[in-house]
Amino acid sequence: MKTQSLGFIGGGRITRVFLQAFANKKAAFESIVVYDTNTELQITLKKQFSQIKIAETVQEAALQQILIIALHPPMIMETLESIASIVSNDALVISLAPKITIEKISSKLKTASIVRMIPNATSYINQGYNPVTFREGYNKDGKSEVMEMLKLLGNTLEVDEAKLEAYAIISAMLPTYFWFQWHELSEIGIEMGLSKEESITAIQETLVGAINLMFGSGLSAEQVIDLIPVKPIGEHQSQITEIYQSKLMILFEKIRP
Repeated sequence: MKTQSLGFIGGGRITRVFLQAFANKKAAFESIVVYDTNTELQITLKKQFSQIKIAETVQEAALQQILIIALHPPMIMETLESIASIVSNDALVISLAPKITIEKISSKLKTASIVRMIPNATSYINQGYNPVTFREGYNKDGKSEVMEMLKLLGNTLEVDEAKLEAYAIISAMLPTYFWFQWHELSEIGIEMGLSKEESITAIQETLVGAINLMFGSGLSAEQVIDLIPVKPIGEHQSQITEIYQSKLMILFEKIRP
């Protein structure tokens, strides 16, 4: 993608992920402008990424050629209303939120270049798994340019818009279901006498193999699970399954358009 100006509305965690991913790949932009209502957050972001410019108004960020809307769903429509007259007809607008459809975004903005994306925190190390949907009628060359930029974040794939919220639950939020468990296991390994490096390596290597075995061996889920006879927390399996079913399906229904 040719060098263009980049604007973020919202300077929270996912904006930090994007900026780090772009920095890792030495991505070149004409300028990067970030707006957030939280002044302390802006200062922190500027300290980490000195090249960015902090915008004093949301309209200043909205003037950029590529505009990334990094806001929670309840804030988006009101924000779009406030920048509707500012966003260029030729601007590329990328929304990172679930629930707010391209149709709703289009009802506020004049540009036809509208994209929705469900980002993943693993893009911080350029290993994201990021589903993308383009507004209907988006031309092939235009898609290729957008994907060229977004692939700097990791594996980026085009999907039907109706599937984005499922990806939010199954992919974007997935690490939160496990990170604290992996950390606790690494601490237990150290308590048992392993060095920190030995404990982390054992968990990391085994997890990669376990995932490949579950989804790439050709065995059924039941056959894979049966390969290890001793299951120390097996008695809690039904409880954990119930937590997944209840919590995640409730959240899915909440974020669906």
